[in-house]
Amino acid sequence: MTGLTDADLYRRGVKTLLASWEVYARGCPGAAVIRSPGVAVAVFPHGPERQFLNNALLEQNLAASGRARALAAMEAAYAAAGITRFAAWAHESDLAMREDLRARGYVLAESTRAMGMALDDLRAERPAVTLAAPDWPEYLRIIGVPPGFAGQADRDAFHVLIAAPDGSAGVAAAMAFDCDGDCGIYNVATLEHARRRGLGTALTALLAHDARARGCRTASLQSTPMAEGVYAALGFRDLGQILEFAPPRTET
Repeated sequence: MTGLTDADLYRRGVKTLLASWEVYARGCPGAAVIRSPGVAVAVFPHGPERQFLNNALLEQNLAASGRARALAAMEAAYAAAGITRFAAWAHESDLAMREDLRARGYVLAESTRAMGMALDDLRAERPAVTLAAPDWPEYLRIIGVPPGFAGQADRDAFHVLIAAPDGSAGVAAAMAFDCDGDCGIYNVATLEHARRRGLGTALTALLAHDARARGCRTASLQSTPMAEGVYAALGFRDLGQILEFAPPRTET
């Protein structure tokens, strides 16, 4: 699949991301991913998930009426769940959506870079990494979320790797999720004292090799600015920034 365009890779990555949100939602009381024209709204009203997973992904290049409907649907979904803090995700190329969000009082809170690749283009050899058992609580500890996070989700849907280079406690972790031949790689994290040893890079490469062995044809992820060069060296292509807008704060 080396002939895939950047737009193809982006669409595949979005589909995988939304499918992963739906797996989380099925394991969280009251949660849902609401798909409305122009927007997919992840609604997590309870538990530790409320802090991390209330995100809405806005479709690109909608007409003015479509943008208005998508934003109204997003706001209605969160209002119905009593959620006031969430993130509206827009692609950097969608200038009209960005302006509409700002006109409603939304402010840019942070951003990540969407990246994707055909796994035939993977540039790294399969790394040798000492792994610990893929224990879910240990994985959560390393990525820095509360112990009860997604406690009822189908964990068999996720491919968790934990690096324990000294053969003891894990110090780095990452997770993958497959959807229709794309492997989404998420939550690559290394504890501070073990950084700058290439463990995150090694886990990412290992997940990509494993995904190709499972029959996946592409891989997708979202990168922080610090890690963009690392992922590019593995073969991931820049698919543009995902801008995360926070709604205006309401008076209490």
